Amino acid sequence: MSQTQKLLQFHELELDQRILKAIAQLGWVQPTLIQSTAIPLLLEGKDVVVRARTGSGKTAAYALPLIQKILNSKMNASEQCVSALVLCPTKELCRQSRQVIEQLAESCGKVVRVADIAGSSNDVATQRHALAERPDIVVATPSKLLAHADVVDLQHIETLVVDEADLIFAFGYEKDFKRLIKHLPPIYQAVLVSATISDDVARMKGLCLHNAVTLKLEEPDLVSLDQLTHQRILAEENDKPAILCALLKLTLIQGKSIIFVNNVDRCYKVRLFLEQFGIRSCVLNSELPANIRIHTISQFNRGIYDIIIASDEHLLEKPAGKTKDKSQRDHESSASRGIDFQGVNNVINFDFPRDVTSYIHRAGRTARGNNKGSVLSFVSIKELPVNQAVEERLRCSLGKEPHLTVDALSDEPQKPAGEDIIKLYQFKMEEVEAFRYRAQDCWRAATRVAVHDTRIREIKNEILNCEKLKGFFEENKRDLLALRHDKPARTIKVQSHLSHVPDYILPNALKRVALARPNTQAAKPTRTTGAKSAYQRQSNDPLMVSEVDYGKRRGAPKRRKAK
Repeated sequence: MSQTQKLLQFHELELDQRILKAIAQLGWVQPTLIQSTAIPLLLEGKDVVVRARTGSGKTAAYALPLIQKILNSKMNASEQCVSALVLCPTKELCRQSRQVIEQLAESCGKVVRVADIAGSSNDVATQRHALAERPDIVVATPSKLLAHADVVDLQHIETLVVDEADLIFAFGYEKDFKRLIKHLPPIYQAVLVSATISDDVARMKGLCLHNAVTLKLEEPDLVSLDQLTHQRILAEENDKPAILCALLKLTLIQGKSIIFVNNVDRCYKVRLFLEQFGIRSCVLNSELPANIRIHTISQFNRGIYDIIIASDEHLLEKPAGKTKDKSQRDHESSASRGIDFQGVNNVINFDFPRDVTSYIHRAGRTARGNNKGSVLSFVSIKELPVNQAVEERLRCSLGKEPHLTVDALSDEPQKPAGEDIIKLYQFKMEEVEAFRYRAQDCWRAATRVAVHDTRIREIKNEILNCEKLKGFFEENKRDLLALRHDKPARTIKVQSHLSHVPDYILPNALKRVALARPNTQAAKPTRTTGAKSAYQRQSNDPLMVSEVDYGKRRGAPKRRKAK
């Protein structure tokens, strides 16, 4: 389909009125390009491979025809059965897919039922009970569904959807997927949805698709430069803390932000660093339990936290099951893929991504839908080759856009072909030198021991709040008491004065603006008189003892009362 061809509207896609009502309640005005193209093909029953970038509406592209097919089949169905499978590589994506399907089927009442056995609960009994009720749509990871193959009857499956298909094999699910295919009936409709068409997707296509239609929409990996800006700061490891502190404390970066790092320990080190300056943030990584990750994402989306520190180191490691991982990280989790962060204004690459693909997926967390966003990367000298590779990939990809211009509000001429897409952030290091001594002290305070103790404290709190262990602790109260009275973890002392930015370290260009903001104003000292200050010095000095106190300490005899 060409970009100039007229897109079909929702009411022209032959969807049920109940589905159209749900779409209207969600505030969707018109379908995206991928939705308008894929929905008619899926309603015809064809096998389809869909390639579209992150945030283009891929989930609704397969969810809408899936619900429509179930409504049509329910008119002549004689019994309730599982008729559709949605396989996802991560627990978070399973949960989000279920939420989208439930929102689109809300006006259908109980006619369309959805069960998520991967992202909703870790209780096996609860999962088996949900499958025993034979929901219309089952959302799960391949391994989780295969573990319950004896409970769910897959012989009535009419539609198989594989979301983020390029990650299914990469996450170590190839054997599980091949075993799962054997439980399906000979004839069914298959849909593969992916941001990229890799060799894994091609192999999966040969396993479960027949005469498939491939929709490879000609679109860039990311949205246009009018909607998403790319900037970089040349910074070595010693410069990063001071720059990050200055950007956040001077509110040069505003709105909800995701700070990406390359490993889990760096997540906690950055969080401990920001805490010393009174900046609240939360951590998301693959080693956290699924419930904690879901709760963290929910808090961030609701605005309880404006900053989330995430790591996507899992994408660059070997698939699950290939090696023994001492850290026991969850291979069904990744922060840069599959998670729907809502309302993200900025992506900060505190650690520059190790490859181009990771940069694309990190940047895809912002500027979703019609919202604008920005990507700011800290780039060292060693990382310049990767930055150059990202630059070439973006220039090649964004060249597909028919309209490529600079910001419409500026009076600059149209962008020449050779200009950098990742622009240098206008940031003078000498202006923030005053932040350096504070930042370096706080960065050094976040030692490996402090990071270790922080993680131990979080594990302890998770054990104490775990619903599954309540019964165990009721029978073993000594273990509960031992855990509660365990050696307290050491914490970094947070000094309250660091949360304020005194005017003498403010850059001259920002003094007038920054001093008007309450979070950058220094605490005003209270005036005291000379006599009062002298008294305070005397009372605070342990070597200065008044005569009255001296007499009390020496045990001076009391006067006898006259008879």
